[in-house]
Amino acid sequence: MTTSPADSHPLPFDAILCDLDGVVRFYDMTEVARLEREAGLPEGSTAAVGYAPEVDMPLLLGRITKTEWEDAIADNLASRVSLPTARTLARAFADADFWADGTVVDLLRQARKHCPLILVTNATAWLDQDLAQLGLTDLADAIVNSSQAGIAKPDLRIYKIAAQQAGAQADRCLFIDDRQENIDAAIRLGMTGILYRRLADLRTALAPLLRPATA
Repeated sequence: MTTSPADSHPLPFDAILCDLDGVVRFYDMTEVARLEREAGLPEGSTAAVGYAPEVDMPLLLGRITKTEWEDAIADNLASRVSLPTARTLARAFADADFWADGTVVDLLRQARKHCPLILVTNATAWLDQDLAQLGLTDLADAIVNSSQAGIAKPDLRIYKIAAQQAGAQADRCLFIDDRQENIDAAIRLGMTGILYRRLADLRTALAPLLRPATA
């Protein structure tokens, strides 16, 4: 059982396994929404195509390139708008700006002082470049990226890999994610799962770690 460097009291978890997108990183779809309005499409139409499992899962498993992903998005949109417009939308979506929630980053950095932090993310092959752009290459002790592992959440194997990276038993891991199916999978392995919806969720989850009991 892990103890805090600051005191000898046991900590509630031996490792934190945390999702990236929807918890730490968020995308700016302002330009995509503008293009959709111009094309007469409901806002969110491009994302609905781009994130559809049959379109983005091959990318997240490292089986297709970014260009092939863009082509798949455009091909799907081409039944609703002209092909040039579909390609413009696909490119804007694939190249959308992104940002990190600074408060979430600060909380995770504080928590990492007490136990290992592993990012467990369904992400692209260029994730390292994205993290460098955000200045977050040193955020976690390790990253389990679906496009490198060849398996994606909620496949139980990716959670096991993450726990091994942390050197922790599954039932001593705190798992944080913004998708219920991913939380459910973690819980099936005995992990403590926290569904992230707002900052207060993370504060509550990390409170016993950041403020170990003194009794």
